[in-house]
Order: sequence, then structure tokens, then C-alpha cells
Amino acid sequence: MLDFLTLQTTTSNPSLISIIYTVLLSFLLSSLIALTYEKTYRGLSYSRNYVQAIILVSIVAGMVMQAMGDNPLRGLGMLGALSMIRFRTVFKDPRDIVFMFASVAAGIACGVFGYGMAIIGTLGFCGATVALYYSNFGQNRNYDGMLRFNIESNANMHKNLENIMKNYCKQFALISLREMAQGSRLDYAYHVKMKNRFPKEGFVEEIKKLNTIKDVNLLLQETTVEL
Repeated sequence: MLDFLTLQTTTSNPSLISIIYTVLLSFLLSSLIALTYEKTYRGLSYSRNYVQAIILVSIVAGMVMQAMGDNPLRGLGMLGALSMIRFRTVFKDPRDIVFMFASVAAGIACGVFGYGMAIIGTLGFCGATVALYYSNFGQNRNYDGMLRFNIESNANMHKNLENIMKNYCKQFALISLREMAQGSRLDYAYHVKMKNRFPKEGFVEEIKKLNTIKDVNLLLQETTVEL
């Protein structure tokens, strides 16, 4: 039976069994990373091709590292060959770049016979990803979204509006104000942070009850997803 520890030493000419171990382990670890990405993904632009690319890039990274071995001339030649490849994919989410880099790192570790580091690192990465997915870390923000509307230029009307906002919002801040209809109407845009005990729909309906108010729009950060 092959001793696993004998595969930890780097050689310039890896044996066939070492190459098989590298490819299989790269595939298994990158599959775990891809599965973690799939289960913790939030958004609408999920790509099956991207998930498969996470798996395949790890195998390619392992092959490249084994092909270079300890020979610096091979490394320079491989670098020159890879420099001819131009990747045009644009990542909208920095999280996607991190997962791709994690898969490449797992493949590189396998390619240099660092199997222990590859396994422990991948398990640590996936465990941290799942923990962050179920935690509230990073969700704190000063405002929930933006409220926009236009209303007749009237001091009493503006006072009634502020009373409603104080009742439904923990805090709000005016971010823009411009005149409309030759100064007879005003267009407002507010940053708002809602009170949890009140429904968002009730807030909008209450504002719409004001006379002369039009084009009420409440855009919440928690309901917006980048496509």
C-alpha cells in the first residue's frame, strides 16, 4: 500500500501515482469549494459555468505546478505560454474572485505535494464561509434604503411628512432637494433607517395619504440584488 507521507516531497519528475493523487485531490477539494459556493450563494446571477470553472481551474493549477517542478526554466517557459491567454470575464462580486482564488490555491498546493496544507486550508476556507453565511457579520449599516417623492411646496405639508418619518424611521437624512414645476413642487430624496416593528408597506401607505404627494418610491438595500 502506498504511504501517503511519501508523496510530501517535491520531485522534478513526479511519478505516475503522484500525478494521479494530485489530479484526484485537486478535483475533490475544488468540488468542495464549488459546493460551498453553491450553498452559500445569494443573488440572481448564479452561473453553472462559473461553478464548473471553480473545479476545473484547480486541476489546471495542479498540472501547471507539477509540469514546472523544481526547474526554474520550466517555470519561465510556462509563464510565457500562459501570458498569451487573455481572460475577459468580469467579476461583479469580489466574493466570486475569492472562491476562484481559493480553488487555484488548492490546486497549487496539490501540485507541489502539499497535500496536508491543501486539505486543511480548503476545510478551513469552507468552514469560515459557512460560518459567515449564517452569521450577521457585515450586515450593520446606517440606513436601510432611500425614499423619494415630490410634494407641493408647503410648510405645513412638510411638517406632517416629517412627523410620519419620525414615527416610522429610526433616523433619516435629506440627501437631495430640487424644485419642480417652476418652484410650486419640491422633489425630495431621503436616506432612511426603518424601525423594525413597523412594516415597510404601512410606511409607504401612510405617506401616500398626504395631499399633493406624488411618485413615492422606497428603495431598500436588503431587497436589491446586483444582476
